[in-house]
Amino acid sequence: MRNIRTMNIFVYSDESGVFDNKHNDFFVFGGLIILGTDEKKIWSRKYSRAEKTIREKRLSRLHFKDCELKASRISNSEKGKLFRSLNNCLKFSAIVNQNEVLSEIFASKKDKQRYLDFVYKIAVKKAFEQLIDSNKINKLEIDNIFFYVDEHTTATNGRYELREGLEKELKNGTYNYYYNIFYPPLFPNLKSVNLEFCNSENKLLVRASDIVANRVFYLTRNNNNDELNNIKNMYITEFPYIKIRK
Repeated sequence: MRNIRTMNIFVYSDESGVFDNKHNDFFVFGGLIILGTDEKKIWSRKYSRAEKTIREKRLSRLHFKDCELKASRISNSEKGKLFRSLNNCLKFSAIVNQNEVLSEIFASKKDKQRYLDFVYKIAVKKAFEQLIDSNKINKLEIDNIFFYVDEHTTATNGRYELREGLEKELKNGTYNYYYNIFYPPLFPNLKSVNLEFCNSENKLLVRASDIVANRVFYLTRNNNNDELNNIKNMYITEFPYIKIRK
């Protein structure tokens, strides 16, 4: 019997925009998909160097502030440099056109959170499906998946529901009770799905995800579809009508 090579996947993500259809048109999740522990170390070193370069230039101009390099705190030029440092990294994004989302979804915090959980898990799943179809990953060789999400005001039970939703899609499979159909899991041999909410100040690659989310949000808001479609190694899913950009 052939030994199956196993690999862990690491997903880092953040969001851009506000999920509020009265004052905002778009909401975006964005992040990195890193295949294996060695790749995680490589991208951590690369992004750390990119941040260090920006900090050193700020220090030389006497404009240095000892704070995390979040997209909201740095210049467009600095954001561009950080984003380009991630060119060869696998990236994913979910774009929500809030003008097309059912108004009832915005009626309560719980409904809004459930919808965003749905958006997140489907966007991740669609990205994984494209990676499988393009032979970048073998669905039989994935051992564990670790999600690192920028922390926000999600209640504890809400965090549990997101992890459970990801686990169903990726590890256990899902049921459509109305049609009596079972949809098998994406990764049949997956051992675990792990979800951690993080402070981006202390999580390097979550900060990198903030840069990705901000870039997608900016291009979407400015209707720059040509540049959006040409982002290297990016897998985008659009909502509420699920359209996949390859």
